[in-house]
Amino acid sequence: MSRVLGGQDWLTASATRAVMAALAAAGGADCARFVGGCVRNAVLGAPIDDVDIATVLTPEAVVKALKAAGLKSVPTGMEHGTVTAISERQPFEITTLRRDVSTDGRRATVAFTDDWAEDAARRDFRLNALYADTDGLILDPTGAGYEDALAGRIVFVGEPEQRIREDYLRILRFYRFFAWYGRGAPDAAAVAACVALAEGVERLSAERVSKELLKLLAAPDPRAAVRLMDQAGVLGRVAPQPESLTLFEAMVEVSADPVLRLSALLPDDAEAVRAAALKLRLSNAQRDRLVEAVAERIDPTMSEAEARVAIWRAGRQAVEDRLYRAWASGADVGAVQRRLALAAAWTPPKLPVGGKDLARLGLAPGPQTGRLLKAFEDGWIADDFPDHGHEARLKALMVRPG
Repeated sequence: MSRVLGGQDWLTASATRAVMAALAAAGGADCARFVGGCVRNAVLGAPIDDVDIATVLTPEAVVKALKAAGLKSVPTGMEHGTVTAISERQPFEITTLRRDVSTDGRRATVAFTDDWAEDAARRDFRLNALYADTDGLILDPTGAGYEDALAGRIVFVGEPEQRIREDYLRILRFYRFFAWYGRGAPDAAAVAACVALAEGVERLSAERVSKELLKLLAAPDPRAAVRLMDQAGVLGRVAPQPESLTLFEAMVEVSADPVLRLSALLPDDAEAVRAAALKLRLSNAQRDRLVEAVAERIDPTMSEAEARVAIWRAGRQAVEDRLYRAWASGADVGAVQRRLALAAAWTPPKLPVGGKDLARLGLAPGPQTGRLLKAFEDGWIADDFPDHGHEARLKALMVRPG
């Protein structure tokens, strides 16, 4: 029975049609097909983020075909067969059909092929080995990808351990796709393979691991997948082994932010968090955010004035993160929500005076300038950031003994 994607704006968009027409002009009507996530998500009725295309054309032929059609191309990864087409400012990743020549658990040496079955055989999961032609006709070389997608089954293409040994990142991808698309009990063979080969994730680059982990944690409800990772001994190999998943499971209920969810998997200790972030090679911004989230605990029942002081000193993001951690730890929901609302609504003012103001009042430049400005700041904050009386406050400090 033939199955056709219907009601897909991306499929009929002029930008998409232009790319497919350019490839067809060079290689024939069936030389290119949509593949992977765009087909899978269209089957599921899920949002389409990227449109990927597979083709029998070589990368050089793809570039030539795009140029002939007046479309820009970017040589994203020519040695791996990938060219990015730009059509109406939208990127389309086009990859030549491939087969693996050799693998080492982290990367593959590939050869190009014109065999669609060979290309499907090297993909990770059956639901990701779905193709569709220009008219939306679904092609399912494994014979099970379509049904897997509808049933929420994450099943490896071929033998699970072989697929994993080709690239150990597939262990983390299994849990990520289970988090996003899995339903019911996980595939037993896949779980057993991940358990048996869990040590392999330690061979992966930290950047690949952290990217995959954050994608997993961004799923609407990743709790079942993280529990599976924990039971398999995988979680403790990519992050410090949590004593309990209780805080994480509660955090999923209150926040969809993957960085906050990661925070709930890490120790409640700033230096341990810093070390974990460095091991994962997170960005400086992500590392600093995770550290600040646990640097101090926060009391959601504090006064509004105290909340403003906390925001001024630590920053809005840190205060919000600490409030979410308090919420997940069982703090009063109403108190947390009131302080979150204050943090969102209040814009911390800038310090309203500087060295020039003291100079204008007759203070000679020197160490006293810094001391007086610090004293001004402390008093201004203690008085809840008044927007007036600054000169009088400075004058009073200047005549104060010591």
